[in-house]
Amino acid sequence: MKKPAVAAVLSVVFIGFGQAYNRQWIKGILFAAFGAAALYLFVFELFDLLRGLATLGTQPSGFVKAGKLTKMVEGDHSIFMMIKGLVALVVTLLIVFFYVLNVRDAYLVAKASAQGTAPRRFGQSLAMLGQKHFAYLVLLPPLVAIAFLTVLPLVFSVLIAFTNYADPILPPAKLVDWVGFANFAKMLSLKQWSYTFGGILRWTVVWAILATATTYVGGILVAVLIQQPRVRFKKFWRTALMIPFAIPNMVSLLVMRNMFNNQFGPINQYLRKLGLEGPPWLTDPFWAKVTVVLANMWMGIPITMILAVGVLTTIPRDLYEAAEVDGAGSYQRLRSITMPMVLFATAPILIMQFAGNINNFNVIYLLTNGEPVNVRYQFAGDTDLLVTWLYKLALNQSQFSFASVIGIFIFLIVGSLSVWSYTRTRSYREEDMIQ
Repeated sequence: MKKPAVAAVLSVVFIGFGQAYNRQWIKGILFAAFGAAALYLFVFELFDLLRGLATLGTQPSGFVKAGKLTKMVEGDHSIFMMIKGLVALVVTLLIVFFYVLNVRDAYLVAKASAQGTAPRRFGQSLAMLGQKHFAYLVLLPPLVAIAFLTVLPLVFSVLIAFTNYADPILPPAKLVDWVGFANFAKMLSLKQWSYTFGGILRWTVVWAILATATTYVGGILVAVLIQQPRVRFKKFWRTALMIPFAIPNMVSLLVMRNMFNNQFGPINQYLRKLGLEGPPWLTDPFWAKVTVVLANMWMGIPITMILAVGVLTTIPRDLYEAAEVDGAGSYQRLRSITMPMVLFATAPILIMQFAGNINNFNVIYLLTNGEPVNVRYQFAGDTDLLVTWLYKLALNQSQFSFASVIGIFIFLIVGSLSVWSYTRTRSYREEDMIQ
């Protein structure tokens, strides 16, 4: 009679020993071969890579004098070592996961054997694996791909925030070191960095609220107007108002950038012909913010309009007729019937739009490039959002560690607000009817 504890202990000692104890010889040999390969890989490859992840290198590149000659000696590259170390960490975790499964398998087979169930042969195990765990086998390749292509880059970008990887500390000439939460402290305590972060954070929140509210309310109002019984050619109006959405954002924004040009733009030229002095659309901080909100309305209202039209067509006409019989006016029908129905169906989309507007890179970067420049800001302008400031810090100024810090703040803000607001929507609670 097989003892489950003995099988588990043998599997702990080495992968496959527990299967061999259970007389599953083929499975035991395959598991032992995998265990030997994993042990060899860890000792001769993974261990050094994991140590490199911890140290980020010990020898920088530089010139070394050899006799009368001076030659360039290639040293450690901290960022490459971090990436390789993260890959090694993921591989190590996968090996540990298989190791735990090996112990569990040996224990369960020995336990079943102790209860009188004969261990399955290798062919039977494969057949059972295909029948009972087919879904896990299909999901395993995507899981591994997600681990290497999504989770690993995300972890890498987060770890950069805990290093001093910023100009002038750039490998391979210089080594990057772990600095803990020093970058977070600098972002919140140093005067210029904290002032820039606070100002851009406030504008990002204001922008997200304005951009979401204007496009959402504007889209619903346009949809309600088009759906009025007295309005003719409804298909024409819906098609015409969808044109801004059909045109690529980059094209629309670049055209608007020329249209709102203070000196040569057609808008100000027409205003001058009327005897009016056009506002400085893109050079004044206030008017630049007004301009990006207007441009976002032009491109965002059609999306909400189509969503609202789809919801409006599902509202029973009997509700409106009953409201008219009760003496309800247009405003009362809008407030009591239309808006609750639309909000119930589109609340999750509204939250997604809010989160998307916090990271709305295209409108800001292509229309104003974050300008006008604010001399009190650190590498940023008055219309910069956190995401465009992150882009400038990383791509233009090589301040990778501070850019990573901002990315973490963006994730925390968007994630917390989205989860908090979504869990309080009526659609999340799956109510069957609007009361």
